[in-house]
Amino acid sequence: MAVKKEVDQPFTPTPLAFKIPNGWPAPSTNIFANNPLTEEGFQLGKKLFYEGKLSKDGNFPCASCHQQFAAFATSDHDLSHGFNNSFTTRNAPGLFNLAWMTQMHWDGGISHIEVQPLAPITAPNEMAENIENVLNKLKNDAAYPPMFAAAFGDAQINSQRMLKALAQFMGSMVSANAKYDKVMRGETAFTISEQNGYNTFKQKCASCHTEPLFTDNSFRNNGLAVNNQLHDFGRMMITNNTADSLKFKVPSLRNVQRTFPYMHDGRVLVLSQAIEHYRTGIQKNQPTLDPLLANGISMTDNEKFELVLFLNTLTDTEFLNNARFAGQ
Repeated sequence: MAVKKEVDQPFTPTPLAFKIPNGWPAPSTNIFANNPLTEEGFQLGKKLFYEGKLSKDGNFPCASCHQQFAAFATSDHDLSHGFNNSFTTRNAPGLFNLAWMTQMHWDGGISHIEVQPLAPITAPNEMAENIENVLNKLKNDAAYPPMFAAAFGDAQINSQRMLKALAQFMGSMVSANAKYDKVMRGETAFTISEQNGYNTFKQKCASCHTEPLFTDNSFRNNGLAVNNQLHDFGRMMITNNTADSLKFKVPSLRNVQRTFPYMHDGRVLVLSQAIEHYRTGIQKNQPTLDPLLANGISMTDNEKFELVLFLNTLTDTEFLNNARFAGQ
């Protein structure tokens, strides 16, 4: 009796379209050009994002420092907790609209989303693991081989596939449906105070926090005093160029109501205090201070109050509560 030969099933993942919000610029590079976005890749990346096995003791998945309700930043803490009761050396930024970023981290030391996870996974004060150990743990977990097969065509688990899956998940995190966005689409309107705050924003903040991303992705010295504990000189630590001393990435102001505390080291707890820094706290004797801040930012108390009201309209509650990005 002839034995029926088993026919390999075709690899047919479910493609996903990356949607650029109306009125937004296209990303300068397509982060999915060599990593086609699929539902299976997204779901694998999501599981990995919440997976404790990526850390040495199982207690520090990516999500431990990037919490959804805080726009995937670390709520309340200036510096995040890491392995063996250690702390990170910078405030964890929110994770959203990463497809528009060509340089990541506060100092721009990472140039592509697919390699970004390597830094926290291997940092001794963060996840404190090595990639070989991570891969062995995933291979020994019965849940992962089928998920890798569904995402990539076979059950092989390697670092490239792990990083591509994480990139699919994190790169899909688009925040574009705050009240501000609804106003821009003509679906609602600002209050009078919010509109006044928006006018102040456009006059005094938008040169660095450019709409619609609310960042220009540049690196600037905003006049903070050097942190005497961390001695962090920002971009200069990557470029070795003294002209980059104390320059840090301009963060997006989207979801800023939820991403406190503020600044690269989380030294500022309240949004109104962050604005006050630009009115009265700038260290004007720093050689690399951004020229736009040489005289501080003049703002009345009422303008400051209404600016906060406008910034609160950048909170995207749909993104913060989207079950598609939530852990199990």
